[in-house]
Amino acid sequence: MNTVRSFWLGWGSFCLAGVGAYYFAKKSINADRAARFEETRRKKQMIESLEHSSNVPSRPLSASTMGGSANGNGHPARTDTAGSPSQEASSDPAPTRHAPATEGQQVIEKSKYESSTPYRSPKGDRFS
Repeated sequence: MNTVRSFWLGWGSFCLAGVGAYYFAKKSINADRAARFEETRRKKQMIESLEHSSNVPSRPLSASTMGGSANGNGHPARTDTAGSPSQEASSDPAPTRHAPATEGQQVIEKSKYESSTPYRSPKGDRFS
């Protein structure tokens, strides 16, 4: 028979079981997170050590021995523009128009990406 005492005993044991399950689940989740974080940190450290160990020469080399011209900081001149949008923009592979010669042409001329004629929608009955 359900009495007040058995009612509260049931709810109390239910809540205690819930708290216990939450505690152990949280402990397990935190342990998994820590292990995953440690694994990614170890991988990053290994990749970083591999990158730096093969690229660093045992003694510094001059630009002439490396086979390139040196710029002001002693490193070879950079000819690759990948990852530098400001340098890539000036070397467009397929320009469609020439640069304007005068200031008047510069004001009138449209961009190479802009249409020379505006779009006009077709007129008439579209359903016949």
